Amino acid sequence: MGLRDILYTAYARRLANDLDPQAIPRHVGVLVDGNRRWARERGARSFEGHQAGADNIANLLAWCEEVGVEVVTLWLLSTDNLTRPQDELAPLLGIIERTVDDLADTGRWRIRLVGALDLLPTVTADRLRGAVARTSEVTGMTVNVAVGYGGRREITDAVRGLLQEHASRGTSIEELAGMITVEHIAEHLYTKGQPDPDLVIRTSGEQRLSGFLLWQSAHSEFYFCEAYWPDFRKVDFLRALRAYGERQRRFGT
Repeated sequence: MGLRDILYTAYARRLANDLDPQAIPRHVGVLVDGNRRWARERGARSFEGHQAGADNIANLLAWCEEVGVEVVTLWLLSTDNLTRPQDELAPLLGIIERTVDDLADTGRWRIRLVGALDLLPTVTADRLRGAVARTSEVTGMTVNVAVGYGGRREITDAVRGLLQEHASRGTSIEELAGMITVEHIAEHLYTKGQPDPDLVIRTSGEQRLSGFLLWQSAHSEFYFCEAYWPDFRKVDFLRALRAYGERQRRFGT
């Protein structure tokens, strides 16, 4: 091990030791951004950047598991991404399929899907559902895989589901309008039954949500990192946790 590696390890250990165990987020959302720019700056093709990013996902999950995070949501493919040229989209879908399969095969994490699966190719949707089924009995950390995901689409689907549920019960529009609450809509979100994200991390230097967990992130803390996702390191993650722990959460007030 070289001097640089020794110093890095020592710094990471110090960051970890300085974390307050009582200030660890239960749910961390991550926008794994910057794969294409990472590839472009290296003269590589887009799919090579996506593969490099995919190779870093298990590292992140291990770091989250190590500190006691209960839920991680990874945004891997947005609804907007589905409009990309087929010669870029097809390899990306293949990378996502293999990555989710690999995560499921570890037997460490419970996989859940977050997104509009009806927008995905049937082969992709079926393969992702297979990963979910194989991990249904796993009791470890929950990993939400957001594929074909858009925040507006999620809220639309939640309202649609709520309307369909009450229509089947014979509830009139007037009755529903008089009884609907925030909780009713939340019960129909893709992440129903889970805590909202305490911390949302976005890599690549972009400082916007781009529609990620629009409803659930109303009271989240945000951390923006300059590193492209393939270069995101454990120290970057620990810095995000440190920043989160230093904040006084006001929950919108």
